[in-house]
Amino acid sequence: MSHFFTGKSRFSRDQFVKWCRDKRQREDFTPQLLSRLTKTKNNFKPPVIWLGTNTCSGDHLSLLNSLDPGYQKMIEDLIDFRFSYLLMAAEGERATRCLYQVMDEAPGQYILIVEGSIATRSNGLYSVMGRKKNGQPLTSLQTVQELGAKAKYVVAAGTCASFGGPYSAAPNPSQSKPVQAILERPVINVPGCPIHPDWLMGTLAHLVWYGIPELDAYHRPTMFYGQTIHELCERRPYFEEGVFSKQLGEPWCMYKLGCKGPVTYADCPRRQWSGDPISWPVKANTPCIGCTSPEFPDDDMPFFEHLPDFQWPGIRLSAKELGRAAGLISALGIGTHLAGNIVTGRLSRNLRKGFKDQKHGTLMRLQGLLKNKRKG
Repeated sequence: MSHFFTGKSRFSRDQFVKWCRDKRQREDFTPQLLSRLTKTKNNFKPPVIWLGTNTCSGDHLSLLNSLDPGYQKMIEDLIDFRFSYLLMAAEGERATRCLYQVMDEAPGQYILIVEGSIATRSNGLYSVMGRKKNGQPLTSLQTVQELGAKAKYVVAAGTCASFGGPYSAAPNPSQSKPVQAILERPVINVPGCPIHPDWLMGTLAHLVWYGIPELDAYHRPTMFYGQTIHELCERRPYFEEGVFSKQLGEPWCMYKLGCKGPVTYADCPRRQWSGDPISWPVKANTPCIGCTSPEFPDDDMPFFEHLPDFQWPGIRLSAKELGRAAGLISALGIGTHLAGNIVTGRLSRNLRKGFKDQKHGTLMRLQGLLKNKRKG
């Protein structure tokens, strides 16, 4: 097992992952982590290239808002930041030259971070990074493919880069795709709209110190995306008792208002947002919209209509079956509690009135699985 030493401290990979999972409150997590893990192995800081393709830049801005560890700490002690379209002073040919300099000088050593989906229409001309030496457009498609082929790791930062996200939403005139769809190699997905700074910093730290972290079926680090919003939500007891908010602003479970927490994997309820752990959407009385899920936003809309009801007596699906159907459900989340509460009748009494059928992909597949289960 690999270990990292700073002075007398000894921090194993398993301890690091446990730290990320258990110490989600930021006042506990980051200061103690930094006190142990400030320097990289052998003082080697891997070169990092951050490309912005079809993006709003929200993920980079979110990272800049990190407090402890701050952005400055990351670039001083963890990585050698060579290219950032948002922050670097160089522009034009000089900036483009930086990209290829890293690729030529450090093949197999640098980390490529891509923010945004990749436009593929017209050979990628819907998203241009700059100009080649011959004056021809340098597309995002070509840049990501060339740099991705020689990178040690490729990280997709944000939901657009990870799964397509809003920039690949219908009707998708630029024919944009996620990073994984254009590279013939594994990509580590760190989704979110935007990402939480801890998710990316923790993933980068794991890559630098220990290599690739444990990933789920969608290539997301399980230390941040290992449980559903529903499992961790402070309003989960209201769900179990069948007490639901009927309009925005009410302090109970927001399942009936469209909360996608039961089918969304992220640790937002415990990590929270806004620098210090101040708040997160449900705490602010608005439903989770499922922004870390592979099918966001198309299949999560309409945002304020709730997930389909599971009112078939005697049917109990395993976590594996539910997860395969929705792509995002866990046993300790909605699966187990829906099964138990349906039997008691609490959810039946509270959900039957006003239910609307859903038409989008994830939920239709889930309904289909339930109906097939009933027939079987």
